[in-house]
Order: sequence, then C-alpha cells, then structure tokens
Amino acid sequence: MKMLSRVEEIILLAIWKLRGNAYGVTIREFVSEATNQEWTFGAIYVPLDKLTRKEFIHKYMSEPTTTRGGRSKCLYELTPEGKQALREIKEMQTALWRGISDAAI
Repeated sequence: MKMLSRVEEIILLAIWKLRGNAYGVTIREFVSEATNQEWTFGAIYVPLDKLTRKEFIHKYMSEPTTTRGGRSKCLYELTPEGKQALREIKEMQTALWRGISDAAI
C-alpha cells in the first residue's frame, strides 16, 4: 500500500462521505466541521492534486448549472484504488489500536 498522510486520509474520507457532491467548497466545509478547524483552500487542493496523481481519486467536470452562472463544478470521486486505500488504512488502525482500552489513554 502506498502510504498516505493524515490529511490525504481525511480528504479521501470526506470525498467518500460526500459521494456525488465532493468539490472544493463542500470538501473544505466537511473537513473543517469534522476536525473543528478552519481549512484553507490551499490545504485542500494540494492534497487533492496529490491524490489525483496517485490515482486514488478521479476528477471530472459536472454539467453547467444556472446557479453557477452556467459554469461547471470540478467534482472528485474515489477510484477503486482509493477505496482499497481506505480499507487498508482502517485495517491498519484497527490493528494498531487492538488491546488498548479507553481507560489506558
């Protein structure tokens, strides 16, 4: 498995949860709310570019909409490799946390 940064992992999860509505603004809003921190667009778009180059996500343009003045949105979706990466991350984290109780922390 190609190792991902924590930021890349968070963004992959955001794209998965947003399903057909994952674009820059919604990803930023979702991640900011989930982490209780304000994220800049740069903090979102740099990892999106890396995840695209690693082929964990696919970028495509939506149909133009009247609410955007006839412009399209750049949407993101997970590739099969991206879904597999999330499965492997979850398995690894479960294995790392196995045997550690909440009381121990």
